[in-house]
Amino acid sequence: MNFRLALFSGAAFALSASAVAQDANIDGRVGKLEKEMRAVQRQVFPAGAGKFLEPDIQSPTSAKPENPSTTSATSDLLVRVDALEAQLAILTGQVEQQGNNMRGLDARLKLLEAQLASAQLANAQQETAVPATAASVLPAAAPVPAAVVVKPKPVVAATKPVATAAKPSAARVAAVAAIERPATGDAFEDGYNYGYRLWEAKFYPESQVTLEETLAKYPKHKRASFLRNLLGRAWLDDKKPATAVKVFYDNYKADPRGERAPDSLFFLGSALTDLGKTAEACEAYGELTKAYPDVANGRLADRVTAGKTRAKCK
Repeated sequence: MNFRLALFSGAAFALSASAVAQDANIDGRVGKLEKEMRAVQRQVFPAGAGKFLEPDIQSPTSAKPENPSTTSATSDLLVRVDALEAQLAILTGQVEQQGNNMRGLDARLKLLEAQLASAQLANAQQETAVPATAASVLPAAAPVPAAVVVKPKPVVAATKPVATAAKPSAARVAAVAAIERPATGDAFEDGYNYGYRLWEAKFYPESQVTLEETLAKYPKHKRASFLRNLLGRAWLDDKKPATAVKVFYDNYKADPRGERAPDSLFFLGSALTDLGKTAEACEAYGELTKAYPDVANGRLADRVTAGKTRAKCK
């Protein structure tokens, strides 16, 4: 009898140890899945500030026993594992889709940039072409008999004067000088705020120079997203949307979690619309809605709606 009791106790102990090991293994899987899902959610929802979203999949109520106290830790963990794995699969698919969208947009913008560069080069060559001289367009003179040959007077070729860069007027120089340059001791903030004041006063070229110099000195500053977005706006408002497209896209691509990344996507769509690239503009608005749904449907909702209407997005 004692032998049977000892054998039963040993088997019970072995089963208990096996259950504990199984629970520990499942708990480890749960912890790993939760970490992976948080990492995926940070990519899918960059503006979520690390907020963890609970899975939509819940255990069916019919599967729960009538007496909650009989629910084992193993069954609870299995339910959590199933829910997390399903949610992780969904989020992984969303990340892959977002990556494909970005690659497609990147390819279209590179092609657009190449086309714009080619057009600018052609315009520059046309402007710098040497003008024809008067002699080259005059009809050939009829032959004159040797007896009456007269030494002709030299013909001065009519040439186009060389264009020179227009210098700012004295009034503009004085107006720019009247804008106060901040001097707080923070070089980045002083450069950004001075560039902002110049942009606000519609001195766009001066604003561009100031912002570009500041960005060159502090490319990794925590508020570089603000500065690059403002630089893009200075080019866009200066009626140079081709340059603005590059600045806005670089800001979004370099720092998609930056505070002005959503704004740059919106203004990217606006600049592309100005260039007549409405299909690409609609892609930019679509990327904004997918990557930053809270911003696209909140702070920028009215602008996005107006932008889509202007680009005739479907």
